[in-house]
Amino acid sequence: MITWAVLAALVLFSAVTYVLGRRKLTAQAAGQGPGARAHSRPGYHGAYVMLWVAAPAAAVLLLHAAFGPRVSAAMVEAEAPAAVQALEPQARAVFFHDALAIGRGYAPSETLYAPDVREALEAEAREAARTDMTLRGAAVGLALILAVGGFLFAYRRVRPEFRARERVEGWTSALLVACSVAAVLTTVGIVASLAFESVRFFQAVPPLQFLFGTEWDPQIAMRSDQYATSGAFGAVPLFVGTFLIMIIAMTVAAPIGLLSAIYLAEYASRPTRAIVKPMLEILAGVPTVVYGFFAALTVGPLFRGFFNGLGAQLVGGPLHDLGVYLTQVQNQMALVAGAVMGIMLIPFVSSLSDDIINAVPQSLRDGSLAMGATPSETIKKVVMPAALPGIMGALLLAVSRAIGETMIVTMAAGLQARMTLNPLDTVTTVTVQIVTLLTGDQEFDSPKTLSAFGLGLTLFVITLILNVIALRIVQRYREQYD
Repeated sequence: MITWAVLAALVLFSAVTYVLGRRKLTAQAAGQGPGARAHSRPGYHGAYVMLWVAAPAAAVLLLHAAFGPRVSAAMVEAEAPAAVQALEPQARAVFFHDALAIGRGYAPSETLYAPDVREALEAEAREAARTDMTLRGAAVGLALILAVGGFLFAYRRVRPEFRARERVEGWTSALLVACSVAAVLTTVGIVASLAFESVRFFQAVPPLQFLFGTEWDPQIAMRSDQYATSGAFGAVPLFVGTFLIMIIAMTVAAPIGLLSAIYLAEYASRPTRAIVKPMLEILAGVPTVVYGFFAALTVGPLFRGFFNGLGAQLVGGPLHDLGVYLTQVQNQMALVAGAVMGIMLIPFVSSLSDDIINAVPQSLRDGSLAMGATPSETIKKVVMPAALPGIMGALLLAVSRAIGETMIVTMAAGLQARMTLNPLDTVTTVTVQIVTLLTGDQEFDSPKTLSAFGLGLTLFVITLILNVIALRIVQRYREQYD
């Protein structure tokens, strides 16, 4: 808490130094006469002083806030008394947790200790409090030294000929590079964690069996006293269900989104576009769980009622078997999940396609109209072929999003892994199975749990390939019409 208070004080002090830097430059420039000009504006000089005051000190305070408690805990645990060394590992962990909690002013867990252990607990709590105070004081003192030293260093360099703008832009460039590196390292970390756990999974399950197996049943015994099957890890039914729902979703989203984009870009007036486009894009801001409720409570019963009624009419006729099947259709089916997912993707496809169509040069339209073509012929023969690469890229990005959707499928399509292309059957997808496998208390030495990482890595590769294809198509489009 003290660290964050010091961080707030640092922000206030930095604002003051910004004003001091501006005033010094303004006063020096005024003292050189009416025709004198400084290399950089006063704001750059104030920002230069403020950066040297705030950046190093804030880095120290943030590092302490992130790692200080862990360092303190490690220092306390490194000097465990003899009474604690005799405890079991789990009891020892509870002991140190309670010692740190007492030292930091929190109530410990309800645990009964022997008298000698109780004395050790109180001693460790005092040691934890002293360690926390020492680390906090060191961080605050170092931050204060860096802030004052940064101010003295930067403030004396403020003069009209100083190139403050270049130095401030250098700080900005360094920040942007750091953010880029952090994004790259995050991606590398995600891929590395997936790859590491996937290697452990493929050591237990052959990759060919996983990629080409047609049965998915990961329920295996996790302890010797449990009874379960040996498990089946064929991922083909999961990918079949994933692509079935994706195809249904794109069948809904692609034509509606594309036609609405053509209308907004080519036919709608400005007032109509100003009303329709925001209303359409409201769908993009709706949480997917709301779409899931809509699918489970509205679309599912509606589709079931329709197919049950249709089946009742077919029973007893030439299509008796089909009628019996339709009367047994339930709320959860691939068609429900795909249809609702398609509704969710409509604003995504429409917005991207609208921007791409508007990017087609107006000279192409004017040339077509000048040759006597009608507006509809111009759209069909000129605008759409020119925008086709970008539209294909938008559709592939929508496909990637459909493949990664989880909540709608969980609530509307079921959890049963089936290798079927029937849209009226319950199916499941890769993402739903990943959530199911990693929900609750799991044993990460079991192939059942590790299979989630194998699924994640495979899905990552598939979506990466789709995104690369989409980006390549969009790049070709931009190179052609820039």
